[in-house]
Amino acid sequence: MHAMNYRITLPADYDMEIIRRRVAAKGHLLDDFPGLGLKAYLTRERGVDGSPVNEYAPFYLWNSAASMNSFLWGPGFRGLVADFGRPAVQHWTGLGFFRGPSSGVAPRAAARRSEPVAPDEDPAAVISCALGDLADGAGRPGLHSAALLVDPRHWELVRFTLWQDAAPEAAGEERFEVLHLSEPGLGDIRTGRHW
Repeated sequence: MHAMNYRITLPADYDMEIIRRRVAAKGHLLDDFPGLGLKAYLTRERGVDGSPVNEYAPFYLWNSAASMNSFLWGPGFRGLVADFGRPAVQHWTGLGFFRGPSSGVAPRAAARRSEPVAPDEDPAAVISCALGDLADGAGRPGLHSAALLVDPRHWELVRFTLWQDAAPEAAGEERFEVLHLSEPGLGDIRTGRHW
């Protein structure tokens, strides 16, 4: 599993209905994209759920690097670049994935928490503990799915969760609205630890 996220920060007075219309018109185009586990079309609005910005921030889980590359070098991403400019694309390696009790229901919310692995910490121990926490929380009511990811270049752990309704408030988490979920290969993402 590979994860990818790009974040397009929009002006404070930006009409977020423009993004809603864009997703309504184009979101279905990836509903059958080969190798895509899921794409969550995420937004944050300034002043809502503690967000300081307006932001369009799609989040992807891929079943293969080849599929991710096919998207990045294909017409879909080129269209986004033409409309918004080329964003920095964050990328992580998957460590674990769990389905929650609401995995069969379209999620309306998402949460993302990033945390560094300190230089003096044993990465294997930190990851093991984080995976245990992710597994322990997999049965929470309303949880659609949860993924744990790592960027070993910057030693950053990311926990990404999708929720049937509002994402629970938690310290250090950013909360998003899910406008659409494309999930052609969600069933192909292996549950549990990914090594």
